[in-house]
Amino acid sequence: MNIHTKSLTDELQKYFGFNRFKSQQETIIKNTLDGNDAFVIMPTGGGKSMCYQLPALISEGCAIVVSPLIALMKNQVDAIRGFNNDDAIAHVLNSSLSKRDVAQVKEDVETGKTKLLYVAPESLTKEEYIDFLKDRKISFYAIDEAHCISEWGHDFRPEYRNLRKIIENIGFAPIIALTATATTKVREDIQKNLGISDCPVFFDSFNRDNLYYDIRPKIDVEKEIIKFIKQNEGKSGIVYCLSRKKVEEIAETLQVNGINALPYHAGLENKTRVKHQDAFLMEDVDVIVATIAFGMGIDKPDIRYVIHHDIPKSLESYYQETGRAGRDGGEGNCVTFYSYQDIEKLEKFLQGKPVAEQEIGRQLILETISFAETSMCRRKYILHYFGETFDDANCNEMCDNCRHPKPKFNGEEYIVRLLDSVKAVNERLKAKEVVKVIVGESNALIKQHKSESLDIYGKGKDKTKGFWHAVIRQSLVKGFLRKEIESYGILKLTDEGKEYTQKPYEIFLTEDHDYDAINAKNAATSNQKGAAADTILFASLKDLRKKYAKEKGLPPNIIFSEASLIDMANQYPITTEELAQIHGVGQGKAKKFGEPFLKYIKQYVEDNDVIRPEEMVVKTVAKQSSNKVYIIQSIDRKLSIEDIASAKGLTVEELITEIETIVESGTKINLNYYLDEIIDEYQEEELSDFFKNSESATFDEARIEFEEDEYTDEELRLYRIKFISDVAN
Repeated sequence: MNIHTKSLTDELQKYFGFNRFKSQQETIIKNTLDGNDAFVIMPTGGGKSMCYQLPALISEGCAIVVSPLIALMKNQVDAIRGFNNDDAIAHVLNSSLSKRDVAQVKEDVETGKTKLLYVAPESLTKEEYIDFLKDRKISFYAIDEAHCISEWGHDFRPEYRNLRKIIENIGFAPIIALTATATTKVREDIQKNLGISDCPVFFDSFNRDNLYYDIRPKIDVEKEIIKFIKQNEGKSGIVYCLSRKKVEEIAETLQVNGINALPYHAGLENKTRVKHQDAFLMEDVDVIVATIAFGMGIDKPDIRYVIHHDIPKSLESYYQETGRAGRDGGEGNCVTFYSYQDIEKLEKFLQGKPVAEQEIGRQLILETISFAETSMCRRKYILHYFGETFDDANCNEMCDNCRHPKPKFNGEEYIVRLLDSVKAVNERLKAKEVVKVIVGESNALIKQHKSESLDIYGKGKDKTKGFWHAVIRQSLVKGFLRKEIESYGILKLTDEGKEYTQKPYEIFLTEDHDYDAINAKNAATSNQKGAAADTILFASLKDLRKKYAKEKGLPPNIIFSEASLIDMANQYPITTEELAQIHGVGQGKAKKFGEPFLKYIKQYVEDNDVIRPEEMVVKTVAKQSSNKVYIIQSIDRKLSIEDIASAKGLTVEELITEIETIVESGTKINLNYYLDEIIDEYQEEELSDFFKNSESATFDEARIEFEEDEYTDEELRLYRIKFISDVAN
């Protein structure tokens, strides 16, 4: 290659304004300029892109940079152009370009103005592009986000696996593969696929010592996210969600709670996506709520927190997404909310995929569970996953487990028992089966291996399965066991493990977190809803409701349900807006019936010096039925209930349930046109009197009162809807 005679540091200063290289950047760049292949593993924020940008700018010809996302390419091209007077220096070649744009790109490459050409792998399969590039001088190929090549990587893309063949078609030049996350298995897969198995591997430590890792049980998650963001007001952050729907919901909830947030996902129009991304980069908004489509290569160094509403599908995803925080070396908080229900959702996504892909997916999910539930240093655990040893004393309490450690116990006898068990089953079972053997449970696989007849079968039933999983996780990190990746996680003894069984010594372990139990306990508590925190206020509100209901000539339950009164006695609402957020109230009821209740609560708060949990009051976005608008419009047009149900693919019963939801949230609906056809005047009077004078005006109460040959379920439910709409909304 034709290299400038100046030192690389001078070139760095000239093109980018920096006066020194980070870590191994200079060595990597020299290797590329010498015409050699390279594999670069560098954590997010470590300066990967410089490893191919600088050599491209000072080499003869044009470097081809393969990148998976249009947003990523655009961001990098804009950044390079920002350092150069001529925009032709870097171009994108992908499906977003018009014919005129493509012609301009080709001209600039042909005349030698373009030094970096960013392409999507799909674009490289087009004959016209291959033919065009064959005749050009290619300085080298940079494969960015190279983990996309591997089926074991977190963003596997089949089109990435054809890159070697495409490169051979275009013409030989050195290959530099780059990624921020790669386990040993993924590294081997990438090198083999690209045909660069013998190239030097440049490996930077995966440790990001400025990031604080925190896993929390998924309880009142929206409240917790809002609280966290408000405590970090004015700082930039990302909230990751698993689905587009959840992204929209959370973004809307943050907005109504006064947080400057925007959604970002692949379902948005391209213009909207770009607009939202730019607003975040330009600091017009503080928070982006996104699916994983957002963030790859986003050059914003001062993101101060990354929140995961849902746990990611792999540790690689987790590491890369959390790695977007604190890229400038400053504060970076990584908060993840975890519940086992999210894991079940991730497993559902695997259904219908090829068996091998499902097995890989499940193993990646199991690693994520292990990381979430472990009570050992999270930094040590994740670095071990990427093949790096780390002394947890150096964590400096920068993870929740080191900052709030669980009590330790001598685990010597349990480690020996575990290692003996792995040996006894001839190292042929995965962790889950090994634990079942230890606690004395069986399944088809255990029977097949005749493990029930072994001496170790049931020898650990004095402890829970969760306990034994904790021992396995910590034994893996200590190097006594390894997982056979090729056979999807079968446990094998290492030489150190065999030695330990012969000469055991004292080792301290910790029991894992049981987030499942924490979530279950919370769910049970919230389901009870048996008593208000302030029993005096609750009793007073009940009396007020009874008195007010008499004045209005309505059943007390139609004014506010008991669950609503309990919530009032917990939250102390004193404005109509706050009352509308109370369980089962909504704007309609708050305005119609709220005044005396608000007046009473306000006086009660003042008289008793009550400290209201204001910071805990979170405004929610009404969860509207997806069919709501259609149903209301159809009823306005006086369509029959049967026709409306049929049009939406619902049964009549399902449709009535949807209408009940709409009316109970405070919306008026006029069903008279339909009821007049099925109920006569006498029946209407009878039903009106019943609901007006009943205790709670529920369907169950009406069903007990009237025989089935008098009224059908459908008639009672529809009239009850009319009654609520007329008197309560």
